[in-house]
Amino acid sequence: MPLIPATILTGFLGSGKTTLLKRVLTEAHGQKIAVIENEFGEENIDNDILVADTEEQIIQMSNGCVCCTIREDLRSTLATLAAKKRQGLLDFERVVIETTGVADPGPVAQTFFMDDEVAESYLLDSIITLVDAKHAAQQLNDRQEARRQVGFADQIFISKSDLVDADTLDALTHRLKHMNPRAPIEQAHFGEVPISRVLDLRGFNLNAKLDIDPDFLKPADDHEHGHDHDHDHGHGHHHHHEHDHEHGEHCDHPSHQHGHAHGHHHHHDDDVKSFVYRSDRPFDPGKLEDFLGAIVQVYGPKMLRYKGVLHMKGTDRKVIFQGVHQLMGSDLGPEWKPDEVRQSKMVFIGIDLPRDILIQGLEQSLA
Repeated sequence: MPLIPATILTGFLGSGKTTLLKRVLTEAHGQKIAVIENEFGEENIDNDILVADTEEQIIQMSNGCVCCTIREDLRSTLATLAAKKRQGLLDFERVVIETTGVADPGPVAQTFFMDDEVAESYLLDSIITLVDAKHAAQQLNDRQEARRQVGFADQIFISKSDLVDADTLDALTHRLKHMNPRAPIEQAHFGEVPISRVLDLRGFNLNAKLDIDPDFLKPADDHEHGHDHDHDHGHGHHHHHEHDHEHGEHCDHPSHQHGHAHGHHHHHDDDVKSFVYRSDRPFDPGKLEDFLGAIVQVYGPKMLRYKGVLHMKGTDRKVIFQGVHQLMGSDLGPEWKPDEVRQSKMVFIGIDLPRDILIQGLEQSLA
């Protein structure tokens, strides 16, 4: 039986998850989707309507939260669903899990990798995060769960953007990119997003492309931080890191400031940050493996998502690695093309990432 693709839909209360879900269910012509709901008292979907309209099986998780290391309740629900599908009792092709507004997507995602029974039946396709333009700045300031949801995302949709002005939207987009440069950010008006942006995104595939927002990689950001980091550190080889992409103290993007009304504009430095590392020198496979292994042992709980396409000594193929928390996988990708610059690129997204330790360890792992 082919693996059943699963999509995790997350976002804060009122961000429009239900609207988006209803739209996907209506638009997914001929696809049978099982929806695992674990929304508690939040815009609880009128089950009768949903089931009647779309012949979906809605599994309400009545025991509250899907959110605790590997969610046992989610695990058992997924296992039961797969068993019923095998026995021909339920007919569905994919699963969408709608989490509660405050859920941490980490453990939900890990359930797909940690549990053998789940891993044999399902393929985690992607984590989609909805962000409510009107309330986002406050939610991101106040709630770490909201920031984690952004860090975990493979795709971000901003809803209710019609309720804010262009500057606010721009500031929010800027802020989200710094937290997560690998997720495309798009606007979703009342859940109107093409289904191709929601299903089969393959966010957890080990593929040879590392999509980082191109604006994020431009050194143009440097003047904002008042230092230039591209001066080769005196080693005489050219590799450079971009470890300056966190907002400096003099960042004045509106979404980073608290309460204008109260007149204290202190800068809000998000704890969820991303960090991009690039090097033209190849990595020593053994050293890198040891270093990354040690890093995830220590910092795994704070590492949300990370991915790299690597130039490794001893192989003409790209090496691809990616991970969630402590779980890391790697694979050999396609060969480097003759005219291609062999350069390693890595992106780490996490909470208070130990940048200096990462840079130092990666430098020491170069061949």
